[in-house]
Amino acid sequence: MAGTVTSLALAGPATATVPSDEVAKTAAAAVTAPAERLIVGYKAGATEAKSNKAAAADAEAKGEEAGEDLDFQRRLGTGAALVDLGDRLSKADVADVVAEFRADPQVAYAVPDRLNKPQADPNDTEYSKQWDLFESTAGMRVPGAWTTATGTGVTVAVIDTGYVTHSDLAANIVAGYDFISDTAVSVDGNGRDSNPADPGDWSAAGECQAGAPASDSSWHGTHVAGTIAAATNNGKGVAGIAYNAKISPLRVLGKCGGYDSDIIDAITWASGGTVSGVPANANVAKVINMSLGGGGACTTATQTAINNAVGRGTTVVVAAGNSNANAANYSPASCSNVISVAALGRTGSKAYYSNFGSTVDIAAPGGETNSTTANGILSTLNAGTKTAGSESYEYYQGTSMAAPHIAGLAALAKSANSALTPAQIESAIKTNSRALPGTCSGGCGAGLADAAKTVQAVSGSGGSTGTTFSSTAAVAIPDAGSAVESPVAVSGRTGNAPSALQVGVDITHTFRGDLVIDLVAPDGTAFRLKPSSTSDSADNVSATYTVDASGETANGTWKLRVQDVASADTGRINSWKLTF
Repeated sequence: MAGTVTSLALAGPATATVPSDEVAKTAAAAVTAPAERLIVGYKAGATEAKSNKAAAADAEAKGEEAGEDLDFQRRLGTGAALVDLGDRLSKADVADVVAEFRADPQVAYAVPDRLNKPQADPNDTEYSKQWDLFESTAGMRVPGAWTTATGTGVTVAVIDTGYVTHSDLAANIVAGYDFISDTAVSVDGNGRDSNPADPGDWSAAGECQAGAPASDSSWHGTHVAGTIAAATNNGKGVAGIAYNAKISPLRVLGKCGGYDSDIIDAITWASGGTVSGVPANANVAKVINMSLGGGGACTTATQTAINNAVGRGTTVVVAAGNSNANAANYSPASCSNVISVAALGRTGSKAYYSNFGSTVDIAAPGGETNSTTANGILSTLNAGTKTAGSESYEYYQGTSMAAPHIAGLAALAKSANSALTPAQIESAIKTNSRALPGTCSGGCGAGLADAAKTVQAVSGSGGSTGTTFSSTAAVAIPDAGSAVESPVAVSGRTGNAPSALQVGVDITHTFRGDLVIDLVAPDGTAFRLKPSSTSDSADNVSATYTVDASGETANGTWKLRVQDVASADTGRINSWKLTF
């Protein structure tokens, strides 16, 4: 990018990989709706496991206990019983019936017979080229989130170069503002005004700094905006991640870049704060995207603006930077209270240019090639080399491309659950991320963001909401030593643990590839969460794993077992939790 426009990237917590077919079914299932049938699995030794008559009698008895009319329908191929619930019950009624079955020690599981729906791809003509949205290796699994949320009701402020008219974005553009006060930077012939149109940010050789080559206009803000909210299912172009969200373009970058002071005012105004001389914002943003940055750590001035925005309820997403260096030395990547994003290439490894380090929160697709190659990120653009020409679509790469993937996901989460705070949105994105498919030397945050899993979790349809039992007692992990265990006592539950038991793990370690992590059930059954890996040289484990524990009694003492299997590294279990 020209001037100081910096490409940024996401990073997030590592989680166990969920099979793509399971993700699709979970995303499609109406698990939050009232159910009409249950699927009940009995333990092998139970009479009801083989006798239809016994299963029918059990259903009738359970119905009497719950005050409902239940009827055994048939035996499934797995041996489970299909039980009809009679008249359409409320979610609370279904929960009562499920509780009755799960309280029976002979029942292995009881789950709603959920209604699945076909998952059609968007009809956008370039959608098949958007590997970053759907591809199983390094894509963000966005389609699985769309059955729950599409961004409706959320405005995203894109603090960038402004917006050049594009028919694949126009329906989702709302009023923004031009915050560039220096006319040498603004190029449009005036200072601040209500028109955020991008006139182009081209520069001649040596114009921005000695030795710098000439640069065409980037139309950077328009590319970013398209990733977040390009119109979708409109028979043309690309699909946006939060395609029913609105984009408020705020212009802060012009020829050779943009000043902190203008960016600070844009952050303030976007989040509903007051800026002298600027009219009140009628389109207050719940998400801000800043795919920009410069050298040096976050200043108090910028941090104050971010803190105030977050305090008003706005989630701030920033790019980690494109210098293949520690993001701690770049701003706003190093600011607190932001979601700092690193970039991944199509193989799922850190893109060669992406910044890294402990200030990075999450990773997202950023691509590793520009122009016409399919390994970049395709989005809305303009064909003009200096001033605006015809609209187009182009591949870009950078953490600038990764950040809007997370901003779009934040908009989906907010749309799915409007009560979420910025901290809760960040936590959900990180907690529900999955392990990097590739490598990231230096640290790319929690892992690769997973849109389907995140949105399901915050909407209550992903199985990760509910009662949580945790341990915060630190346990040292000896170097190449015996396994250590951290216990959590579970009580007050009925029946068995769920088929999607969530296990959150926070471990500090200098070489996490050495670690083997197991969840141990009260009866001693061990579930492998993480094997050792000589190719995983990153440090620390911040992850949420999903375990099918439906064959285990819920109540009792569960343990997290951790062992370092190689020499020269030590660490500790900081905390872990079970969410039923």
